[in-house]
Amino acid sequence: MAEESVKKEIESGNAVVGIEFGSTRIKAVLIDSTNTPRAQGSHTWENSLIDGIWTYSEKEIIEGLQSAYKDLKCDVKEKYGVTLKKLRSLGISAMMHGYLAFDKDGKLLVPFRTWRNTITGEASEKLSSLFNYPIPERWSISHLYQAILNGEEHVKDLAFFTTLAGFIHWKLTGKKVLGIGDASGMFPIDTASKNYSKDFISKFDSLVSEKNLNWKLEDLLPEVLLAGEDAGTLTSEGAKLLDPAGELEAGSRMAPPEGDAGTGMVATNSVAKRTGNVSAGTSVFAMVVLEKDLSKSYSGLIDLVTTPDGALVAMAHANNCMGEIDYWVNLFYEAIKSVGGDVNKGKLYDTLFNLALTGKKDCGGLLPFNYLSGESITGLTEGRPLFVRAQNADFSLANFMRAHLFTALGALRTGMDILFDKENVKIDSLTGHGGFFKTAQAGLTVMSAALHTPVSALETAGEGGPWGMAVLASYLVNGGGKSLDVWLNENVFAQSKKSTVEAKQEDIDGFNKFFERYTKGLKIEKAAIENIE
Repeated sequence: MAEESVKKEIESGNAVVGIEFGSTRIKAVLIDSTNTPRAQGSHTWENSLIDGIWTYSEKEIIEGLQSAYKDLKCDVKEKYGVTLKKLRSLGISAMMHGYLAFDKDGKLLVPFRTWRNTITGEASEKLSSLFNYPIPERWSISHLYQAILNGEEHVKDLAFFTTLAGFIHWKLTGKKVLGIGDASGMFPIDTASKNYSKDFISKFDSLVSEKNLNWKLEDLLPEVLLAGEDAGTLTSEGAKLLDPAGELEAGSRMAPPEGDAGTGMVATNSVAKRTGNVSAGTSVFAMVVLEKDLSKSYSGLIDLVTTPDGALVAMAHANNCMGEIDYWVNLFYEAIKSVGGDVNKGKLYDTLFNLALTGKKDCGGLLPFNYLSGESITGLTEGRPLFVRAQNADFSLANFMRAHLFTALGALRTGMDILFDKENVKIDSLTGHGGFFKTAQAGLTVMSAALHTPVSALETAGEGGPWGMAVLASYLVNGGGKSLDVWLNENVFAQSKKSTVEAKQEDIDGFNKFFERYTKGLKIEKAAIENIE
């Protein structure tokens, strides 16, 4: 679409915006009627550890929202010479889970408890056992039940609790609703009814009945909506909150607020059954849209969420991926600089990642562990980064880098083996995104070897969750009655370029041999945790 046409769409109020709250950045993306990103804005922020709780203040949340939107407005003005005054539709997404609790007057009862907090172990374990369903520590219901177990004073005054995306949406529309994908990280979803599990709600109410609370769980939860369903409109108060300058008009249609898992699925065209995506950066997680329920619960190993249109998704998550690699690359960069060398950091990454492809298939006997923090999927509560080798190992730079790329996926492979081997889950396509794939050929090849399945990268995947949320907001007004997966294929990704890598059998065999070494070596990691402070 020509720049003049984009300008006219913006001026006529037909542009669509998605805003996503990440852990370190809030990003706003404006798209046109072809779902192409045309402008963006961002705001950098960071969580704080206050009284043992990882949190963002209500003030930081609102100011971050306003800052990202203002930055978007400036980008629109700079590129197209017009002021952003009206939007056709708008969507809010954010990191999932956590706990934002309010009383009947809308007052925040306790500081926002983010997904990062690991303070709900007792609640998580008891609820997982009660439901025979995985309830991770970061889920909203774990936070609520832990507060009850702790005898926290605020529980008696509770009238509503939600996620970060649900909170912002409520402020903009007055509606206490949530997209089904984000809702599935608060409380388990019954995929038949596309709503919270009534059986589990009943079990929870019975569990806490002796506390004589003056509420029932169903009354506290936000209403569940599917992608494409009406989630209200931007109110006058909401428009003023988003744009304190007062230039934004009320009335924009609002998409159901979603979680970052759901927007990632949309951004990688992974909402249909037998599709999946893997996000690999500081942490790594893979999500696969299931054809049927799993045969049993794998608490602490496999989480269950849904797509934005309510299909069941299995998620394998590992806390550690690229972090330790970054430390080593920085060390190599420091060494180069210390002898008077000069190299671009991006080129150094590309060079080292591509060099890994020339290493021995099993990494020549080298064994690193990238555990900057613990990994529940391998049963370790803490981490100690390690590098181990036998005296006769082939200690070359190529093998060293290959081993670090392999170990970055070791914990993920542990979880995915459950889906592949125990549940016989089938995947037709797996799309990768995140920093691991910046050097595309290396990232795709290693991921394909680790998961023994073809892995693709989309040229649009780099746009990420904020664009995915904008696309969901576009689906709200442009879906035309089509299912989400069909609409994405026909209206968003029809012309999208995709590069796919299918690892050679020798690469797969090499990873399998490395993974045997990795699994045995977990005893070394455990010993390091026990003996190194």
